[in-house]
Amino acid sequence: MLPGFGLSLGITLAYLGLIVLLPLAALAIRPWELGLSGVWRTLTDERVAAALRLSFGLSALAALLNAPLGLLIAWTLSRYAFPGRRLLDALVDLPFALPTAVAGIALTAIYAPNGPLGALAAKVGIKTAYSPLGIFIALVFIGLPFVVRSLQPVLQDLDREVEEAAQTLGATAFQRVSRVVLPALGPALISGVSLAFARAVGEYGSVVFIAGNMPMKTEIAPLLIVIKLEQYDYAGAAAVGLAMVAISFGGLIVINAVQTWLAGRGRR
Repeated sequence: MLPGFGLSLGITLAYLGLIVLLPLAALAIRPWELGLSGVWRTLTDERVAAALRLSFGLSALAALLNAPLGLLIAWTLSRYAFPGRRLLDALVDLPFALPTAVAGIALTAIYAPNGPLGALAAKVGIKTAYSPLGIFIALVFIGLPFVVRSLQPVLQDLDREVEEAAQTLGATAFQRVSRVVLPALGPALISGVSLAFARAVGEYGSVVFIAGNMPMKTEIAPLLIVIKLEQYDYAGAAAVGLAMVAISFGGLIVINAVQTWLAGRGRR
């Protein structure tokens, strides 16, 4: 065993305790100042329920759309050589580099009714900015890099000889992709989708500008937490945050179970 185990373990536990566990414990304790009935009343409020449905529903839809989009982009960047590939590869990380507020302002300027893309959509009767569709676009934008970067290294390390062997055995291109490539990419794809979903659920800066923030319509859960904090309703804000953590944790358990099942199938 390498020396320094005690010190490393102590630093790790201190970090997890101060940065992760202590804030989560405070979040879990603070709502109960309202009592069980108060927490239930807060979470069943129509405005809170609508915000939670909007945040989690659109986050799930954006993550699901990012799955095929991210796979296509990762496949293109990994399997083909073309002029400008490195530039395109760098642009994938743009949502990581941009401050979230800057991303939100830029998306709003593009998709607003007087923006270049928003005006085109308005001509066919589609409202982009200041609607759930605008929130969906922002969540797709910030979640796509997670899927691409999760899949790209797996595609690059994938043994081409396995695909060639399948081809020599008479497998068509579709069969090679569906029966050889996609099963190997399954765990990485689920990991990328879960990261995109987790980022989208808690996203604030890039969404708040394009959402319109209309209660019961385009108000996201993180914004509702901020509103409750501004009203000094700390216990209510913590109750909404605790609900988001509980739902996200449940989703994480399901995702880990699916990943374990796929990994078990891959070893057979």
